[in-house]
Amino acid sequence: MVLDDYTLNRRKFLKTGMMSAGALAAAPVLKPFEDIFTSKEHIVSIVRIQFDRVDKAVEEAIDLLDGISRLTKHKQKIMLKPNLVFDSSDCTTKPAVIRTLAMLMKKAGKEVLIGEGSAAASGINADEQNVYRTQKADLLDRLQKQIFNKLGYTDIADELGIPLVNLHTGEMVTVDVPGAHHFKKLTLHKSLSEIDMLCSVPMMKTHVLATVTLGLKNVIGLYPGTAYCSVRSCVHAEAEEGGSKGVAFEIIDMARANKMGLTVIDGSMAMEGDGPSGGKLVKTDLIIAGTSPLAADMVASAIMGFEPNEIPHFNLAHESGMHPMSLDEIEIRGLQINDVRRPFERPHIIPFGQIKDFWGVKEV
Repeated sequence: MVLDDYTLNRRKFLKTGMMSAGALAAAPVLKPFEDIFTSKEHIVSIVRIQFDRVDKAVEEAIDLLDGISRLTKHKQKIMLKPNLVFDSSDCTTKPAVIRTLAMLMKKAGKEVLIGEGSAAASGINADEQNVYRTQKADLLDRLQKQIFNKLGYTDIADELGIPLVNLHTGEMVTVDVPGAHHFKKLTLHKSLSEIDMLCSVPMMKTHVLATVTLGLKNVIGLYPGTAYCSVRSCVHAEAEEGGSKGVAFEIIDMARANKMGLTVIDGSMAMEGDGPSGGKLVKTDLIIAGTSPLAADMVASAIMGFEPNEIPHFNLAHESGMHPMSLDEIEIRGLQINDVRRPFERPHIIPFGQIKDFWGVKEV
């Protein structure tokens, strides 16, 4: 099957912003949060945003999970990981979600960081025609600073006195990946080895490679560009040659190597169709929070109209023995899936092998 079968040519693909065909990273092998994926207890909350009060909805979603103190028990240093794939507010986690979580955690006495390794920024490694790869630290520093500034994250950090971490550059560590499907070792920013929990905070979107991009797919932004290049086309090309479908190896290997915990999905404004940055915006007015990323993602994708077995990285997770295996294993609090289900326009799925010769190939 070729791109023309999907009415997508090279120019449209580049412009619609497969800016996030990203990458992943991991944390040191300290048996990182194996309980998150093997536990049989999974709780997800669904809350409707009323009167655009995102902060209130986030607080309610956390309260339904028994509060921030329980969710962060025995965890002092926490990194919030938004999805800031590109320097546009249309396709990125809204600052209000991160701000509210940071305030709740600081109030509970936690040390909070915000970390990201974005895929692309206009005028740096993306223009009207192309998105380029780079491993140059100076460009990656400019890229991340531009995105943090433009999307309001620098303001949050200044207001709350918390650090912003550019996961692309700085001191790195190499770690083993337990139960790896392809990446037996990963290089990642040292800060990821020093936190007690990674909190994934994605925007609710569809994705032309992965079908959906939620809490698990968000770990692609942990791959440091200095090691793997940004826009991480090199990572996807390597994994695809090893048999990865729907960028599943890249996602699950990174998730297994990280200290994942709480996941909060920003559904204030979602994206359907050919996401992650070229789809249609949908005002869904939802916050979905879960005690594990797989559980939260399964609930969110069901709300979007997808069956779990339609998502390649869910299938790989289940084949790997990760739980929950089905929606029946998840306790849902607040609203129920059927209360808020809204079938999304589906993305035109493109195997990475069909774009690897032209997308993200040129160097800046």
